[in-house]
Amino acid sequence: MEKTTPSLYEWAGGMPVFERLTDRFYAKVLQDPLLEPVFRHMSPEHQLHVAHFIAEVFGGPKEYSATGGSHFKMIQRHLSRHLTEQHRQRWVALLMETADELQLPDDPEFRSAFVAYIEWGTRIAMLNSNLDDLALNAEEPMPEWGWGVPGGPYQPG
Repeated sequence: MEKTTPSLYEWAGGMPVFERLTDRFYAKVLQDPLLEPVFRHMSPEHQLHVAHFIAEVFGGPKEYSATGGSHFKMIQRHLSRHLTEQHRQRWVALLMETADELQLPDDPEFRSAFVAYIEWGTRIAMLNSNLDDLALNAEEPMPEWGWGVPGGPYQPG
């Protein structure tokens, strides 16, 4: 019998996991002295949009795209925000802390892929946040993040 490799989205546990992750994470962000000023005016839907974005990137349903979201629009949301390396590092640290608290899979393959995307995405966001305008194709495709290792997660047997 042939094994099928689950997507990162499936391996993490599906949409409820990503929604809980962003809900709990942004509650921490709003209590953080460094990040709260950046996020204090976010819309009540922000957490859900981010959950759907990350889920889609990790191979989940295209809920973010289906509601008018796109990679181009996500990039635009960061323009002129003037994020620093300290903002980025704190954002990553709080997200990883939250992932641990919610017991997202901690196998090396998943965590490697998860951390790689978060590092890549936050570095892109920080770079773009220090621009006032960006010449980018409005049809920029959504990132599709995978395991990054042959065969996906280690599954004994």
